[in-house]
Amino acid sequence: MTSLGPSLKESTKNISSEFSWTKSNLPKKLFINNEYVDSKHPKKLELHNPKDGSLVANDVSLAGEQDVDAAVAAAEAAFPAWRKTLPNVRRDCMLKLADLIEQNGKALAELTRETLGAPFGSFGSFEINMAAEGFRYFAGWTDKFAGETYPQEDGFLKIVRNEPLGVTCGIIPWNGPLANVGMKAGPALSTGNCFILKPSEKTPFAALALGTLIREAGFPPGVFQVISGDGTTGALLASHMRVRKVSFTGSTSTGRRIQEMAARSNLKRVTLELGGKSPAVVFDDCNLDNAVAWCANAITANTGQVCFAASRVYVQEGIYKEFVAKYKQAMKDKAAAVGDPDAATTTIGPLVDKMQFDRVSGFIERGRSQGNLLVGGEKVGGKGYYVQPTVFENVAHDAEISQEEIFGPVAVLNSFRTEEEIVALANDSEYGLMAGVFTQDVNRAMRLAAELDSGMVGVNCVSMAFLQAPFGGNKQSGIGRENAINALRMFTEPKTVFINLTY
Repeated sequence: MTSLGPSLKESTKNISSEFSWTKSNLPKKLFINNEYVDSKHPKKLELHNPKDGSLVANDVSLAGEQDVDAAVAAAEAAFPAWRKTLPNVRRDCMLKLADLIEQNGKALAELTRETLGAPFGSFGSFEINMAAEGFRYFAGWTDKFAGETYPQEDGFLKIVRNEPLGVTCGIIPWNGPLANVGMKAGPALSTGNCFILKPSEKTPFAALALGTLIREAGFPPGVFQVISGDGTTGALLASHMRVRKVSFTGSTSTGRRIQEMAARSNLKRVTLELGGKSPAVVFDDCNLDNAVAWCANAITANTGQVCFAASRVYVQEGIYKEFVAKYKQAMKDKAAAVGDPDAATTTIGPLVDKMQFDRVSGFIERGRSQGNLLVGGEKVGGKGYYVQPTVFENVAHDAEISQEEIFGPVAVLNSFRTEEEIVALANDSEYGLMAGVFTQDVNRAMRLAAELDSGMVGVNCVSMAFLQAPFGGNKQSGIGRENAINALRMFTEPKTVFINLTY
């Protein structure tokens, strides 16, 4: 769930004449220096469709050391001119790219759906819109990210400039293969950096297809490149001595390794947006139907494969039984909408692949001994990687399913008595990405917003993001912030220039 402007337009006017990618003509090459090229690495990526396990492709380029070096060299060559490019020119390239993404949105969403299984109506259109709006938002910053000056009474005029870092990269997750692009490439390009995008090996096609649109939008060669690959490719970027910044979204364990590689190489700047185990706290005085709707939507969006999903639900004793009945029914209704992601009526698709299906299924099976299975818990259908939205109640706070990020449509539900109790429970986690508070007492809402250890807190809502406000978490949920002016600061270095006025 997010607030990023109007939904994807249905119009197909002005469709890019260059764009010809479809599920029968998949983009499989690397996009380096404004050209599609074969990878030099002999290994290829193999991908399957999660709705039935069928093979989609086994010949997708995997960028190795030579390929990464080529992309970095092209970016280095392009950087001096790009950083000096007039802000309005950078802006216009980004705005045109946003328009092209939107105009080709359905085709891009279809490319993602082939290996992610995300229905267009419930996630595909949202993701395309998020990518386009991200580029539009940061395009508006090209001539507005001001520096600073400080008083000269001491005889020195101090000027602070915000300068681009150089070659930067973004490593994006499989659960949002386009949604994350505008959030990472947008601030990098806006501030004059060159940018290399590395999509997940599980969902590379939409990102690779952007090459056509990048070129058509007018970006010079080397400024914005896309290289597919697996974890070894990401490691090459994170440890590269001439990459100056890596922005990563994904698991906490991988984020920790990226930070280590960045430190051991050239101390490149790092932004990490990592895992979560987000609490939703529901008080007796809440609007019950509103709380139920938000909690159900927040654990089933994108089949629960969302970092800020509300996976821990705490309900005050006075309304617990009533909440349980409504929440259980809401999850049953969600289960009825699980199905073929290509069908127009489907809102919940499969998990991304067999590995993720086995992981989530394992949590569900072990969860049967950790709490009471309230609803769900079963596989859906005879093929593909579908699971029912699942809720366990009365789960011990130290149980595995209460502490570990499952990354599927699985929630734990418990009751609480006092405000002090729930603050302690909610904060007793290594994660701190998102939290929600449901109450009609504004004083209580503001108290908890201050006391919860979370980078974001929703009041009478949960699991949202805004381009205009910082996005990120505390503790092991990450380092740094994306979106808003905060993202621009993560892709620039302040330089202090001081002028002697007394000589």
